[in-house]
Formats: sequence, structure tokens, C-alpha cells
Amino acid sequence: MARKKPTSRTAARAAAQKKSPARKAKTSTKSSARKKIKARAAPAAKRARSKQRIAVSHYRDEDFKADGLRAYAHYRDLGFADASHGLAQAHVIRLIGPCNPTEVSKLHFHHVDFQMVYVLKGWVKTYLEGQGETLMQPGSAWTQPPRIKHMILDYSDDVELLEVILPAEFRTVELTT
Repeated sequence: MARKKPTSRTAARAAAQKKSPARKAKTSTKSSARKKIKARAAPAAKRARSKQRIAVSHYRDEDFKADGLRAYAHYRDLGFADASHGLAQAHVIRLIGPCNPTEVSKLHFHHVDFQMVYVLKGWVKTYLEGQGETLMQPGSAWTQPPRIKHMILDYSDDVELLEVILPAEFRTVELTT
């Protein structure tokens, strides 16, 4: 049986491309290349996490403890680490004044995925690698990318900071100058 002649130029072009052996070879090469790219770009399997629970924390002055990372600070744990099964940690930090730069101003970094700080009260002067010195006041917030070198230079006697870190457990590395 005779084939019907295409009625338009576009249809004729499409029919010719379907018949072309070069087109078939090109298409199979592209599709196999696409498969390889897709295989490489496949997302990593998500790790099963325990179900998170609600954490509620009300302000109580007696909840500030001297059991955190720094001796010159008192920490009020907000219960996020337990509620998130280690996914995140959040605490309010009260830096104890007056600031002693020989104890406080030590360049360091943290092995974290995310860290942010928000000034609730008072002020703090920080140094962040690539940013330099910055004076943070109530309402100021900043993130500290993973492994960014930073230090506190000075702070007011009444400073309080909110800090959120992922994951809850992390390592801190102090650098010698």
C-alpha cells in the first residue's frame, strides 16, 4: 500500500526525521547520556528520623546554667535537641561581663551544617572571616556558614543571644594565632 504524502512542510520534516538512521543513532546516544546524568543526579536516600515532638520552653532565670561551650557564658537550653532527636539545638546565651578579651577573643570554627545568632538584649562585637568586625545590637541576626572562622571581640554586661545550630551535637576547633 502506498504511503500518504505529508500535507505540510512541518509534517514532511517530521516524517523524514523519523526515517533517518542518523536521527535514530543520535537519539539513542542522547537518551543513554540522559540516563547516565539521571543516574548520577539521583538524590541520596533519606535517613529515617525519629518523629519530632513539640518543645515548649518558658523563661525562668534559674534555667541559665554554666554548663555550655564557654566558661564566660551561661546557657538556657530550649529543649530542641531532645525534641528533634539531635537534628537541631537552640539556646539563649548570657555572656558574663565584663568581657575579658584574653579569655573570650579566641579564633575558632564549628563543624556544623547551620548556625544562626540573634541578639535579644545588649550588644556584641564579632569578627567573622570575610565580613570583618561587626557590632550587633538588639534585633541584629547573622548566620555563620559551616567552618567559618569567627570570634567575639567585646560585649555588654547584659548581652543575651539566641543561637540555633544544626546538628545538635557538633565539634568546635580553636585556632592558635
